[in-house]
Amino acid sequence: MGLKEYRFTEQIDTRSGFGVGLAELGNANPDVVALCADLTGSLKMDDFKAAHPERFFQIGIAEANMMGIAAGMTIGGKIPFTGTFANFSTGRVYDQIRQSIAYSHKNVKICASHAGITLGEDGATHQILEDIGLMKMLPGMTVINTCDFEQTRKATHAIAEHYGPVYLRFGRPKMPNFTTELPFEIGKGILLQEGADVTLVATGHLVWEALEAAKILYEQGINAEVINIHTIKPLDDAIILQSVKKTGCVVSCEEHNFLGGLGESIARVLAENHPTPQAFVATQDTFGESGTPSELMDKYGLNAAAIVGKAQEVIARKA
Repeated sequence: MGLKEYRFTEQIDTRSGFGVGLAELGNANPDVVALCADLTGSLKMDDFKAAHPERFFQIGIAEANMMGIAAGMTIGGKIPFTGTFANFSTGRVYDQIRQSIAYSHKNVKICASHAGITLGEDGATHQILEDIGLMKMLPGMTVINTCDFEQTRKATHAIAEHYGPVYLRFGRPKMPNFTTELPFEIGKGILLQEGADVTLVATGHLVWEALEAAKILYEQGINAEVINIHTIKPLDDAIILQSVKKTGCVVSCEEHNFLGGLGESIARVLAENHPTPQAFVATQDTFGESGTPSELMDKYGLNAAAIVGKAQEVIARKA
């Protein structure tokens, strides 16, 4: 089974994909409005603000108010996109999201940048590694975690067409932009690489690392199947089950705590349908710390080398 080669022409941050997608939406859909909590530049919302100042609302450092205002705007038929860091988009405003948005199924798009530890030097108080768990537990909430610029741009368009609350998670560091020719559909995973020995299911910044891990494993005579799960809820159970029935083992890969993240969602699917050996590449019930994104990814084992090690481990358990 051959190895598929993915190429990229640039490395660019996923938050810029959100910024471009939002600006395009502003031109195409007059019902789209944008709200920001004093981080317009960091969320790449400047182009939307410049083109549509009457539909841009700077709320200031008042994230709870931003969520309440966004919920109210939906009553008049608007499609509000809120923007701030992932920590402030979830942990700081969980009560407002639960009570004002999720409970009444408001059509609010919660767009969160600087997720995970790759926020970097700002440290643990600004990083968040539990946001996927917080948001996926809310009834009716769709949870999306994109892997590159182009996938984030497409996801921004897709969530505007989807009715209901959405949590869209993206990041700060520059990543290879390689999904230009790939489709994006909410709730549908993408098979990036076929393999027969182990399944690597990755989300967000770990997707590229999983592809790099597949190259290393291939050189060792191990054929890894790589799946990009951009939508964590609703999860594409079918693509995961089809793969693990072939490979017999799986490694979940995410920039998130192993408690409550993608890996636990996969474990539930396996327990209910096809019990399978699983290993987790994720943070291990810890807060982050200050450092460069690459240093932190290495320290917390969120890289290709860690994925290779877990793949070897889970293959041995299968045997």
